[in-house]
Amino acid sequence: SGLSWEPRSREVEQVHLRCTEGSLEWMYPARALRVILEPNLSSARHTTVCIKPASNFQGASIYVERAGQLHLVVSEAEGAQPHHVSCFSAHTPQRVALFLQASPQRDISCRMASFQYELLSMRQCSGIIISCSFSLAMCRPCDNVELLMAICSSDFVVKGSIRNVSHDSENHMSEVDVSVHKVYRQKNSIFQQDEASGEWRGPIRTLLQCKVKKGGGDFLFTGNEHFGEAWLGCAPRFKDFMFIYWAARERGANPCEF
Repeated sequence: SGLSWEPRSREVEQVHLRCTEGSLEWMYPARALRVILEPNLSSARHTTVCIKPASNFQGASIYVERAGQLHLVVSEAEGAQPHHVSCFSAHTPQRVALFLQASPQRDISCRMASFQYELLSMRQCSGIIISCSFSLAMCRPCDNVELLMAICSSDFVVKGSIRNVSHDSENHMSEVDVSVHKVYRQKNSIFQQDEASGEWRGPIRTLLQCKVKKGGGDFLFTGNEHFGEAWLGCAPRFKDFMFIYWAARERGANPCEF
């Protein structure tokens, strides 16, 4: 909290965050805050940092430090935009410095500069955020090897059918409303059971450019979670996936048990 600082102090408070994803809440922003992301990584595979301001983000702007210069990432005005995510390349993945500059205030009303952050590989980034280097290659169907790896490494793996598909051109994304028949894995509780109907449902997002349409039958939906949202990875028809899986299992080529 900015209220805990000495009124006449000109020092910049520093915060060190060690995780590859997390969140920060800065209440009553005052002067400046320097946030250093230095996760305990065994490799430099995380090459992109993404920041998602809270819907009530107020009182500060966010900059990234590069070669002694500050570059604006999120302005106070942008913080209130829904689904707004800013991404930038991390020149040194082991250490990224963000600088939060408090906005001038005439009163002591409660403001909070809150945001979530994730360190991503470029493949993860290009699959979820349009501001990262988007490639239509991300929309192509997965090949057999990618399908088999998807059930091993995805944040969620569910069998279900498509109830509806809605498109949001402003935010460059589509949302697939999935009726879930079986949850094999999920990192968090994105797919939940409706208390009234007992039906399991959940939303999965993908890029608008992928032109997802409603199709009949059961699918195996896989993908990763980013900022509390499920983003689509591989999604073969369930019967097609099982044919590929059992053929690989007979050859001993399946990377994990399904």
